[in-house]
Amino acid sequence: MKSLSLNRPHAIVMVGIPGSGKSFFAEKFSDTFSAPYINYDTFRPFVSDPKQLSKLIAHQMRELLKTNYSIVLEGVAHTRTERTELVKHLKQHGYETIFIWVQTDPETALTRSLKQSKHSKDEHERLTKRFSPPHATEKPVVISGKHTYATQVRSVLKRLSGPRADISTHSTPPVRSLRDVRRAR
Repeated sequence: MKSLSLNRPHAIVMVGIPGSGKSFFAEKFSDTFSAPYINYDTFRPFVSDPKQLSKLIAHQMRELLKTNYSIVLEGVAHTRTERTELVKHLKQHGYETIFIWVQTDPETALTRSLKQSKHSKDEHERLTKRFSPPHATEKPVVISGKHTYATQVRSVLKRLSGPRADISTHSTPPVRSLRDVRRAR
């Protein structure tokens, strides 16, 4: 597997309406680059109380942020207010945030949501209404939920590439501190 080593850890945050293709991209990206992936919906069947679910996700994030490795997040940034708070929190932990806005027409998104049994029609509509598109100041990478993963990932890698990123074929994560360098000798 390839890993994505960056000078600074990144939080790749998926945004878009339900059924747009966020999970498809996030899972493939996570697998391709060996990045931990937290999807709010993964925990939903196990924890019925929304407050407890939020606490569980917050705990999981705190633990992952300790690693200083890039992560992929989904289901934690539906509104601009949530995204602003998330960016602030991630920045305090040394993370740079990149929003990936997956766009798909509403009819396709509804069909996907119902087919995958992720949400009822009412729940899909409620979540769609709750979603606020990223503002230009959030500088989202916009990808189509109808394109292939190869096309989608090229757009994201353009944002990550350059002096900040190095795509490595090493199976082990990059060394992150002087202490780790000493241990590796």
